[in-house]
Amino acid sequence: MVPTKNSESTIRSADHMLVLERGLSVIECFDGHDALSVSEVAQLTGMSRPAARRCLLTLVTLHYATSDGRLFRLAPRVLRLGFSYLSKADLPQILQPALERLSSILNESCSAAVIDGTDVLYIARVATERIISVDLRVGSRLPAYCNAMGRVMLAALPSEQALDILKRTDRIQRTKATLTKLPDLMAELDRVRKQDYSIVRAELELGLLTIAVPIRNSRQEVVAAVNVGGHVERSSSKRLIDETLPKLRKLQAELAPLLRT
Repeated sequence: MVPTKNSESTIRSADHMLVLERGLSVIECFDGHDALSVSEVAQLTGMSRPAARRCLLTLVTLHYATSDGRLFRLAPRVLRLGFSYLSKADLPQILQPALERLSSILNESCSAAVIDGTDVLYIARVATERIISVDLRVGSRLPAYCNAMGRVMLAALPSEQALDILKRTDRIQRTKATLTKLPDLMAELDRVRKQDYSIVRAELELGLLTIAVPIRNSRQEVVAAVNVGGHVERSSSKRLIDETLPKLRKLQAELAPLLRT
């Protein structure tokens, strides 16, 4: 398999299309990059330079990318690949109005995400202010290991599966508070699993304090997570537990009957 930063072990069948895999890995490698050269794409995907060039030129021909002759950029057409899922999925449509109600009550930013590889993928969001340097929106990705939503979703997995995801994660020391060692993270996941919520203070970014709960469907399967985020100067862990957590619990109960698959 082409080694991208989020690649997972995959057992290929006889129907596996390596060409399609390579094309998708080229698109994915632009995550966080405005423009890339052929050499940079080759390095990020693990392809040879000629193979990366052919993939990029094909994307340009299909209007999924543009090029000035040296650098390549993704074109707006590539949004169809992700938003065709989001526009038809029931989960974002159900969660978005719920987040809007919660945000209006708390006057805080609220988000919903699913786990995708080693990241959380944002599928709904209401922002009251910009509380993180990254401009979060639907489709944004953040590492799961230091994210409250990521931790509640990892905690819902069998321990062996969660550990495998953490092992494949690039566990960067983003702040002095960031947990990066596997024993520490697994212990934290065990605590999150028992209490059914996660609070992350200044691990993803300095000043950021978030609380998240898992969202379950009618069969009690965890299908997403919802968080409320703010600044440490405006809140505290105790306040989140005393004031915000009960509202998140209510949201959990209200959403479960609506999520039948």
